Amino acid sequence: MRRSVSVAVFITVEILVIAALSTGRQNAALAAQQKTEAAEVKIDNFSFGPATLTVSVGTTVTWTNRDDIPHTVTSADDPKAFKSKVLDTDEKFSFTFTQPGTYPYFCSIHPKMTAKVVVQ
Repeated sequence: MRRSVSVAVFITVEILVIAALSTGRQNAALAAQQKTEAAEVKIDNFSFGPATLTVSVGTTVTWTNRDDIPHTVTSADDPKAFKSKVLDTDEKFSFTFTQPGTYPYFCSIHPKMTAKVVVQ
């Protein structure tokens, strides 16, 4: 009788260990899939750099104003996909691109400042 109880306990523990390991691997795979990429655009000397940024779907792009004067990051699409507030020096604006496509944008204060994000 003791032996059958010991075997049953052993088998139960083994099943629980295998289930825990399997769940851990699945969670790690899910976390890797959900990991978001990041990219940066610098605003300086009345320009966006890089002027064309190519990213994957799910990437969060952060614009940082390194210029001495205010700028915005405004989608040229209608309706606008994104629009920042006026960014003073060292302020940032971030947007996560969830759909593929080309997203042209500009500074609404200085409309000749243009660039685009290509999402693949």
